[in-house]
Amino acid sequence: MKKILCGAVAAAMAISMMAGCGGSNDSSSKTESGGSSEAKVTSLVYGSGADPRGLDTALVDDNESAKATMQIYECLLKYKEDSTEVEPCLAESWDISEDGLTYTFKLRQGVKFHDGTDFNAEAVKFNVDRQTVNKTEDMPYADFVFGTVAECNVVDDYTVEIVLKQKNTAFLANMAMCFGAPIVSPTACKKNGGSLLENPVGTGPYKFVSWSKDDRVVLERYDDYWGEKGKCDQIIIKTIPDASAKINALTTGEVDVIDGIDTTMVEQLNADSNINVDLTDGMNINYMAYNTTRLDKETRVALSQAVNVDELVKSLYDGYASKATTILPSFLPGYSDKVTQVAYDPDTSKETLAKKGVTEVKVITYSNDRPYNTATGKTLAEAIIGYFEKVGVKADVSTFDWTTYKDKIIAGDYDVCFYGWNGDNGDPDNFLNLLSDDDPSMNVARFNDEKFNEYISTGIATAAGEERNAIYAEAEQYVADEAAWLPISHQQNITANRSNIKGFKYHPTATVYLANVEKN
Repeated sequence: MKKILCGAVAAAMAISMMAGCGGSNDSSSKTESGGSSEAKVTSLVYGSGADPRGLDTALVDDNESAKATMQIYECLLKYKEDSTEVEPCLAESWDISEDGLTYTFKLRQGVKFHDGTDFNAEAVKFNVDRQTVNKTEDMPYADFVFGTVAECNVVDDYTVEIVLKQKNTAFLANMAMCFGAPIVSPTACKKNGGSLLENPVGTGPYKFVSWSKDDRVVLERYDDYWGEKGKCDQIIIKTIPDASAKINALTTGEVDVIDGIDTTMVEQLNADSNINVDLTDGMNINYMAYNTTRLDKETRVALSQAVNVDELVKSLYDGYASKATTILPSFLPGYSDKVTQVAYDPDTSKETLAKKGVTEVKVITYSNDRPYNTATGKTLAEAIIGYFEKVGVKADVSTFDWTTYKDKIIAGDYDVCFYGWNGDNGDPDNFLNLLSDDDPSMNVARFNDEKFNEYISTGIATAAGEERNAIYAEAEQYVADEAAWLPISHQQNITANRSNIKGFKYHPTATVYLANVEKN
């Protein structure tokens, strides 16, 4: 097997990292005879709007983290390149029992974690048990992925059986999700006290090298990878919080790929012959959430009536996002065009809020862009506050960087916050379950409603088809009437890359898989 990262190449890579610049770098290293030899390290540099929160997929839930982790880790299953249809990955095949409760996975043999240990059935059991039997409060996706799991059993070295408590139509799709489902090295996890937030070890095509906080994550190709090797020697995920700086980094060649692009910059990028801009329908929702433990239903409805969502979306997103009439994007199962949200009615809003004595609300938001909100959370909050002021409500607003914002969300000291969601698996449960989850980092509205929870429990156990779709449509209307959220928009995915980059695709789940990306 050809060893890329040795001798002169390793030296070249070290020089590249110390210099702090990406791209393909030509570096020289002296030979024993005193001459020099040229070595070229191909570095793919991805410009990201925020630093990762961590590199352990059981302990984080943000797309910035996933940009690095999904090059490091793999799941039992994976999604096809352009859809959420699942196909084999670490599991080569699977069987489902007649009662729909037992899933038996045949595992791929000969796979090694980056630390040299074996991937096998015991490793799978460790990962499942970690988020079921030994689940901790800081595992935001544990219930999403494994909430219906009763037990995980090792049948033999390369066969594992997962038994469910109840039928789960989304279970196979969950096994390919970028959070919770990826398989970590049990040895490394135990060695690091149960957390791989800063020391990730998986089976993927790239392995972890370093993480300079608020600057970059560096990965290198894993040459013992079981599948097709990564095209680039090195991947750098570079943190660039400022939207304009991110655009400039792309146009100057400092980075090769960016996402979360401000819509006002698309025309400028399209005019640059060295840049390719790609637009795809986003499987996402951008929304304002109310803390339902602090604001009652009547207040929530009145505040929603104050906001002209049509006008807002047109002014902020320049035609690159559509008004959200439901939580679900129109192309997902369960979507219904009969669902109605709280209508714009500023006069009634002002009257109700005055009657209730609501004159101020505490608002928190985030400073950066997000894949579901290219206008940034700060800009969106400022626009909403303008509508509140027109109905006599002032806003005490605090803006935070994304990592800090997530902590503020968990703390819960707010009346109104701004958030969004990129669908993980193409199933309606993946969206609507957010309002049923006990985890405040997921259920930012802190909505706890018995009737709504019954909709979710019934929907997940119902087979795909019209009956299941009707359940989710009813659930959508119910939560719209409760005004836990004000749905705002469905953002198009806007990505851009240098013209010498080939094979880059932004997956419908808003995840990037970079092993097949080439840099010429």
